[in-house]
Amino acid sequence: MNTFSHHQVTFIDDKTSISLRHKLISEEPLSIYVQEKLFSITMRTPGDELPHVAGFCLGEGIIEKPDDFTSLSFCDATDTNGVIITLTESRINRIFHLLDKHRYNYEPGRCLSCREMVNNLYQGIHPFKDETGIDINKAIDCLEKLTDHQPLRHHTHASHVAALYGSNYSLLSVAEDVGRHNAIDKAIGKLFLDRILNKASFVILSSRISYELVQKAARAHIPIILAISRPTSLAVELASQLNMTLACLAKNSGLYIFCGDQRLLTTDKKRGQTETI
Repeated sequence: MNTFSHHQVTFIDDKTSISLRHKLISEEPLSIYVQEKLFSITMRTPGDELPHVAGFCLGEGIIEKPDDFTSLSFCDATDTNGVIITLTESRINRIFHLLDKHRYNYEPGRCLSCREMVNNLYQGIHPFKDETGIDINKAIDCLEKLTDHQPLRHHTHASHVAALYGSNYSLLSVAEDVGRHNAIDKAIGKLFLDRILNKASFVILSSRISYELVQKAARAHIPIILAISRPTSLAVELASQLNMTLACLAKNSGLYIFCGDQRLLTTDKKRGQTETI
């Protein structure tokens, strides 16, 4: 079970630039089959797949008690990215309406791999050109001031925020939501409906950078993602293929750059030795 992987990053601040080895939390798709039909695909860190699916099924109303399962197992003994469940006949009759709503065009019994997910999206989006660049110090300043745009967080301590900036570092759009995916959708949607999404140069997130958030930024033609928390392994893989820039705030200011460091502009820094953190 690979719960994390290593990735070479660049740490940069106003004094130095050092090459580091980072641990990235793993992110892989989990295919959930009910009665041999694909019900859902969710992104997760590998581990505890069977309890994960049991909890998912309880939350979705597929089951009410453990006895509703007649089986709960992996699709393939060598691959934990797919779980198949079968239900009692009485339970199937009760939730037929739920099962009928979830229809996917994937081949039954075949689990979608990380590589396929990246390749499928990569086929639909052209890699970005190196036309956009932002100043490293101004980028850090925007990151450190992100909480200024989170009034809901100040009241509840329970929201995520996504902020879109123009090439002149002006705030174009900002949105808060309990879900990080919802926040970026709202922020992008505001500019999209106003027909000025093309003015967005970079996005700043309060959350970690997951595969889905890279996908959303890529489809909005935003090549730079900065975040408070670190990205997942699959997010870096996809962003690298699309020639995007991913970076997060370092502990004592500065940035960890995971890919696309050519877009973060600064003066020459002193180079240090490679380190692992």
